[in-house]
Amino acid sequence: MEKCIERPRNLCSLHGALDVIGNIYRAIPILHASPGCSMQASNRTNLYYLGGYHGLPSSNAYEKEVVFGGTKRLEETIRGSLEIMDGDYYAVLTGCSMGINGDDVGSVVEKFSDSKYPIASIDTAGFRGDTYTGYNMALLATVKALAKKTKTDPLLVNIYGQPPSSDITLRGDFEEITRILSIIGVKANTFFIRRDGIEQFKNSGNAALNINLSPWLAKNVDAYYKHAFGIETLTFNGWPVGPKDTASFLKIVAEKLGIKKELVEKVSYEEELYVYEYLDSLFGNFERHRFILVGESAKALGIARFLVNVHGHIPLALILTDSVYEKDRQGIREEIQKLDCPRKADVYFENDVYEIEQIAKKYDGRATLFMGSSYEKKIAQKLNAFFAITSNPCLDKEILNRSHVGTHGCISLVEDLYNHF
Repeated sequence: MEKCIERPRNLCSLHGALDVIGNIYRAIPILHASPGCSMQASNRTNLYYLGGYHGLPSSNAYEKEVVFGGTKRLEETIRGSLEIMDGDYYAVLTGCSMGINGDDVGSVVEKFSDSKYPIASIDTAGFRGDTYTGYNMALLATVKALAKKTKTDPLLVNIYGQPPSSDITLRGDFEEITRILSIIGVKANTFFIRRDGIEQFKNSGNAALNINLSPWLAKNVDAYYKHAFGIETLTFNGWPVGPKDTASFLKIVAEKLGIKKELVEKVSYEEELYVYEYLDSLFGNFERHRFILVGESAKALGIARFLVNVHGHIPLALILTDSVYEKDRQGIREEIQKLDCPRKADVYFENDVYEIEQIAKKYDGRATLFMGSSYEKKIAQKLNAFFAITSNPCLDKEILNRSHVGTHGCISLVEDLYNHF
């Protein structure tokens, strides 16, 4: 083991793949793994359709299957799952032990090719990578298994680039993005949470455009959509947060889809007016903070742009917790340097809570606002800074459909920043 991480936010690739399949409505993940893998992966993932953290089928392979092979056990598990579990799409996910022993999972799954519902095999053995690796693998496998092309819909887009369980406001964020796009006549496939998720995957080959909200994730999915269906991908560096970002987002999407400029300008103006009618009430109690922001790059970029470019706060440091590839880090640094503030933010890529605390100590006496996960709450207290939860994990409160993106979502974000706890 190269490094021991204190309180990691991310697990292995099995967890990342389970995060994808488990958050597609009526999709059934089937684990070919040991009981320990199955338990640990499911305990950290919200399995949307299966109800919280329960009802996950697994081969529960023991020593016998590890030593002598577990294909027979897997075949029994798949057959039983198809009979008992009420789903429309099934995906077999492989754990470390069964990945090491070389079980030919693909050939077992092939036996069920005449099943009423599609079933995919995804080699997600944990040693292949972390949550983000599993997300990339499972999203691509699901698109390959389900997506078809009949006729291009000129106003349909696919949106992806965010692992579901790693975003504390995902449901509300997708609702807000869908709402904003719908005002200019654009329909959005968000894939996750919605009850028509599988139908969205099937219809995704008819989209006119992909929107990848991550500056580094799911490039394999971008490439597949281009190769298989001729769909181009717009990479918007991070979620659009606030009126300025939202206007820019709508303008770029509209240009790609050939939507009238006048409509976009009208919608952007109305959305901006809506936001400032609320924010105006804050100006009498306005606080300008020097902030530290901890979180995944896609969401952190959007929040930072809103706080600096719209709200006038001063960035001290952005600590990005996702496993950004080395080749993509410089592009993210450059995006952060574009923030409209003479004081340029320091950028770190770190997931370890201990290391994050050591970084934060550099700003003791300067930072007045600390945003991050529940893991960072005590760090903020040590710095005598106000604290707000903006990233995963959130252990302090329940979040259902709250959003931090778009125009409606940025109002909720401001509320969280001013309701210090």
